[in-house]
Amino acid sequence: MDAGRLAIRRSVGVVKTKGAGERLVEGPTKTGRSRVVDLDSGTVAALRAYRAARGLLALDLVRDSALVLSNFDGTHRHPERFSRHFAGHIARARRALGEERLPVIRLHDLRHTHATLLLADGVPVKVVSERLGHASATITLTVYQHVHPGMGREAADRFAALLEG
Repeated sequence: MDAGRLAIRRSVGVVKTKGAGERLVEGPTKTGRSRVVDLDSGTVAALRAYRAARGLLALDLVRDSALVLSNFDGTHRHPERFSRHFAGHIARARRALGEERLPVIRLHDLRHTHATLLLADGVPVKVVSERLGHASATITLTVYQHVHPGMGREAADRFAALLEG
């Protein structure tokens, strides 16, 4: 965290077996490669505070190999339950702020919001692709092509300005 970077080295998935229920399985990322994501200072401060609070519960929760978002015993949180928990927070926030002031959003939608805002602000596709962990920028372009239509006019105007000097 001192460098303002987060390493993503593993993922967790739910494996459902007929008659045997389900279990959480840790594995590599989808691409099989770890990636490093740069973080802004506000996010680093929030993660430091979160880590400090967890350290008060148990030192095992803050060791270097500990999961960032684990249960209190250090095990993986169930992804589907974590998403439902987030949905409950959004529902309460919508009721408190007024339903029309806050859209319904799923946890995974935050990933799409992140990418869309960065692309719309002109962050290079390659950079956004690396942050998302896509295997190639082509995947990012395909998924987020809706961000680009209005940008053609801006590109034409910028190019004309460059030519005019």
